[in-house]
Amino acid sequence: MDDPLLLANRRKMHAMNASVKETARTKKAPAKRNRLSSVTTAIRLLKAFSEDEAEIGVSALAQKLKVAKSTVHRLAVTLVAEGLLEQNPETERYRLGVGLFGLGTLVRRRMNLSNEARPYLFDLRKLTGETIILGIPTDTEVMHVYDLESPQAVGIKSDLGARRPAHCTAVGRAIFAFAPEEMIERLLAGPLVRRTPHTITDPARVREIFAEVRECGFAIEDEESEPGIRAIAAPVRDSTGAVVGAVGVAGPSLRLSLEAIEKFVPPLLDTVATISSRLGHGAGYRQR
Repeated sequence: MDDPLLLANRRKMHAMNASVKETARTKKAPAKRNRLSSVTTAIRLLKAFSEDEAEIGVSALAQKLKVAKSTVHRLAVTLVAEGLLEQNPETERYRLGVGLFGLGTLVRRRMNLSNEARPYLFDLRKLTGETIILGIPTDTEVMHVYDLESPQAVGIKSDLGARRPAHCTAVGRAIFAFAPEEMIERLLAGPLVRRTPHTITDPARVREIFAEVRECGFAIEDEESEPGIRAIAAPVRDSTGAVVGAVGVAGPSLRLSLEAIEKFVPPLLDTVATISSRLGHGAGYRQR
């Protein structure tokens, strides 16, 4: 039988450990709640604006959100720095910033492009028998916003929402070859990651590839992003003529030689021309 004194000491130590853990938990909880509360308040602050109230002052925002004016001011300063809010220099009131417009445009572009492209992507998969990818630019990368896997037993998987580098992917090259010079500069200024032994990381050579893409109207990827994968892609344009995305056809290099993948050029260009016309792009898009 255990000594009564020893049992009492054990109970005391157990109680002390429980107390320490509880104190640590309660100390951490408020900090976490405060962080989450700040994010929530910032979101509520942005949602406080409307067509009827395009500009709102600190006092009115504090009253709407039921928080201190100092809290509103602190959040507003941060949101202004990020471009999500602007301050009218004359009235010192706040209004929504152009940064939100950029985010909204990206979402709208993705939704419109995906909706208009969908039936033609299915047609292209039927014609090629390979995986079809629809990508859009996001900063210096591309995001896959639609993908249709190949019906063949051996194929590749493209994850929806996946981001891929622009310098070594067919979809990325098809988009960024037509990007404004400042965007290309930003892309090439950063380190170009070597993803496979075939990845081209020399900025000068990437520029040459972009020029080739502009010349022929499509881009090819030869095991440069993923080992054993080849792809071809062409740009999609909107009503202003700007490139808003690209459609790619991809498959395993064991099945797709460079000669075989170039046979996809006619149906691919027809597909992007059709999707572009659905987005309002006029005649004369295909320049070969």
